[in-house]
Amino acid sequence: MIFGKIEYLNLLPFHVFMKRFTKSSQQSMSMNYYKGVPAKTNKKFISRKVDAAFISSIRAKNQKYVNLGIIARKEVLSVLVAPGSDNISDVESETSNMLAKILKVQGEVLIGDKALKYYLQNKPHTDLAKMWHKKHNLPFVFALLCYHKDKKLYKKIEQHFLKRRVKIPRYILQEAAERTGIGEKEILSYLNYISYRLDTKAKKGLAKFYKEIPKVSTTR
Repeated sequence: MIFGKIEYLNLLPFHVFMKRFTKSSQQSMSMNYYKGVPAKTNKKFISRKVDAAFISSIRAKNQKYVNLGIIARKEVLSVLVAPGSDNISDVESETSNMLAKILKVQGEVLIGDKALKYYLQNKPHTDLAKMWHKKHNLPFVFALLCYHKDKKLYKKIEQHFLKRRVKIPRYILQEAAERTGIGEKEILSYLNYISYRLDTKAKKGLAKFYKEIPKVSTTR
């Protein structure tokens, strides 16, 4: 079984959980990982080279998924548009590029850890999730945990992950800080902006996003 692992900070709690989950279950000997940015992971999943992953919402619409996602209730800090005269997409993203287009925000799209670093430098920006919430009073769902088979396994992962708050070991937090150049306190503060539960309101936000896509041209 191959799981698509996106090593952005927003999934750090989930990766900590999965490390423990696989050690305590029968999946410990069969779970392998493909590491890549969201856009590449999307392609691997759709071509069935990856069995499960957090797939960008724009590509997850017709896929099987559980009630786990990467969700911003209001602002997110790591999906931004830096102001500029030209519209520049982030090659690592698909959903965020479309969201910028739907919201008609001009500039350069930045996602993930580099966007968080940009935010922490207090540079001018538009937080796309914050703008979405201001416009629709709904969360924005950036990705969904999708799978091709083994529904019972992923429902079990959903249930166990959402049951309790994941505590990140100090050594993993230190490694993440060294890898990203973002301080440990800033990482923990940032994670408070990320939600993983695909509840009723998040589903409404997702449905609204899908309705908005046909109103604009193809992804830039």
